[in-house]
Amino acid sequence: MHYIPSPTEARRMTTAELRAAFLVDDLWLAGEATIRFVDLDRVALGGVVPTKEPVLLPNPPELAAAFFTERREVGVVNIGGPGSVGVDGKVHAMANRDGLYVGRGSREVIFASDDPARPARYYLVSYPAHADHPTAHVKPGEVFTAELGSQEGANRRVLRRYFHPEGVRTAQLVMGVTTLEPGSVWNTFPPHTHARRTEVYLYFGLPADGLVFHMMGEPTETRDLVVREGEVVLSPGWSIHAGVGTAPYTFCWAMGGENQAFGDMQAVTLDDLQ
Repeated sequence: MHYIPSPTEARRMTTAELRAAFLVDDLWLAGEATIRFVDLDRVALGGVVPTKEPVLLPNPPELAAAFFTERREVGVVNIGGPGSVGVDGKVHAMANRDGLYVGRGSREVIFASDDPARPARYYLVSYPAHADHPTAHVKPGEVFTAELGSQEGANRRVLRRYFHPEGVRTAQLVMGVTTLEPGSVWNTFPPHTHARRTEVYLYFGLPADGLVFHMMGEPTETRDLVVREGEVVLSPGWSIHAGVGTAPYTFCWAMGGENQAFGDMQAVTLDDLQ
C-alpha cells in the first residue's frame, strides 16, 4: 500500500521525498503485470506488458478477494502496440489509445500483444465499485471530444472522455485522455483542486529527450515533479495539478471519489498561487 502524506507534511519534503510519495515510476515490466495500491480512495494502478505469452490480471493478497474485480471496476487504456484483452472469454481487439471498461464481477481478464517485438502497454486504473456495469470497448474517435485552449496560450489540446456518466457508465471511475497539439506545452492552467475526489495522471507520448514539469501542492505552497515517459503522478484532493512540457505530450487522467461530475472542481486563480 502506497500512503500519501498530508499537506502539512508535503510542505517540508525534499525533492526525493516528494518523488517517493507522489510519483509512480515502475509500472512497465516486460512480460508482467505490475499493480500498485494507493490510499487515495483505494485506487489501484497497473501496467501490463505482454510479450510472447498472454498475461492474466493477478489477484494480489491486498484485495482479500476471490478475483481482482470481485468488488472493483477497472479502466484500461492501451498506450503501446496493438493487442487484445479477453474478459470472461470475450476478446476485445485493442489498438493504440483504445480503452476498455471492465465491470465488477468479471472473473478472468487476460492481456495479449499482437507482436512481441512491439508489445501493447496496458495502463490500468481501478476503484472499488458499488454497482455492476457491463464491459465496454471504446475507440478514441467514438468518445466525447472537446478542443480546449489556444495557440497564443500554448495550451491547445484535445480532451477525450472515455468513461463518464454521459458515456460508458461506471460506479465511480471517470477516465480519459488529453493530447496537446503541436506548439502547445501547457495543460490544465490555471489549475484547480478536487475536494470530493482524487486524480492520477499518466504522462506518455513524449519524445525521447522530453519531460514534463508537473505542478502540485497547495495553491499557496506549490511544488513540482519532473516526470518522464510512462510515469504516473498521484494527486490528492488538496493538491493542484497542472503541467508544462518541453514538447507536446499526452496524458491519461483518471478520477474516483464521491462525485463523478466533470465540472466538480475548485478553481485556483493566478493571484492565489505562491
